[in-house]
Amino acid sequence: MEKRRKFVGFFIFFLKLLIPSLVLLFILRGFILIPVPVDGNSMEKTLSQGDMIVMEKFSSIKRFDVIVFKQPNGAIYIKRVIGLPGDAVRYENDQLYINDQPIEEPFLAKNLRKDHESAPYTTNFNLNELTNQDTLPDDSYFVLGDNRRMSKDSRSFGAVENKYILGKAQFVYYPFKHFKFIPR
Repeated sequence: MEKRRKFVGFFIFFLKLLIPSLVLLFILRGFILIPVPVDGNSMEKTLSQGDMIVMEKFSSIKRFDVIVFKQPNGAIYIKRVIGLPGDAVRYENDQLYINDQPIEEPFLAKNLRKDHESAPYTTNFNLNELTNQDTLPDDSYFVLGDNRRMSKDSRSFGAVENKYILGKAQFVYYPFKHFKFIPR
């Protein structure tokens, strides 16, 4: 009888811990830290095909953040924010210019090859050529993949409206050998 009472007491104690833990896990998983698979090679050297990342929805978007967004056709992409609302964006001779100021992109160092001098890593363009606008609208972001030569990004589908952004990628958690915080 005493053993049964101890077992019931332990079982109730276990449930008191388990139920709040499951609720907390559900809230974290569903609303705060959301797992997202990486599909494709447009973010190579930063993210690889098959990586699992954690995305969050609550912090503001800054230049060079990696975001997850959904296109109106339902396709989900992971790209790096290059241009913010109100920015004029252009590339000239592999140099990023935001509002006519040269901007460094240190996260691309691993991607640039020795042979990139024979062909540009990022082709020349300006925002007006791509979108017929001189600056990005108030609710839009210009995004590029880190693997510029193989990326379908704002150069092909235009700026990403804020309403389509699902969140910011924070870190890779799987496979374990790829574990890292995503650099800005």
